[in-house]
Amino acid sequence: MPKKDVKKTKSTTNIDKELLENFVSLQHVLTNLAVKFEDLSGNISRLLQLFELSAKSFADKPINSPGVDQEFLKKLDSLLDQNKTISKGIMMMEDRIRNRSGSMPSMPRPQQAVNRMPRPLPR
Repeated sequence: MPKKDVKKTKSTTNIDKELLENFVSLQHVLTNLAVKFEDLSGNISRLLQLFELSAKSFADKPINSPGVDQEFLKKLDSLLDQNKTISKGIMMMEDRIRNRSGSMPSMPRPQQAVNRMPRPLPR
C-alpha cells in the first residue's frame, strides 16, 4: 500500500501551537510549585528548630517555681469546687423533676462494654 501524504492544515498547526503553549505554561506552573515546596520545607525546618529550642529551654528551666504553681493550684481547686457545686445543683434539679412528675420513666443507662479493647489508630 502506498503511504498517504499527510498535509498539515491550518487547524492542525493551530492545535500543535496551542498544545506547545499549554505544555510550556504547565512547565512554568510545575517550576513554581517546586519552588513553593522548597520554601515550605525550609519553613518546616525552622519550625522544628524552634520546637527543639523551646523543648531544651523547658527542660533546663527548674520545675519547682512555687509562685506560679501555687497560683495555678488555687485556681484549679476553685474550679473543682465550682464543678462540685454545679453538679450538686443539677442532681437536685433532677430529683425535683423526678418527684414532681412521679411517673417519669427513668433514662436508660448506657451499658459499659465488657472486655472491649480500644481500636488501634490508623497509620
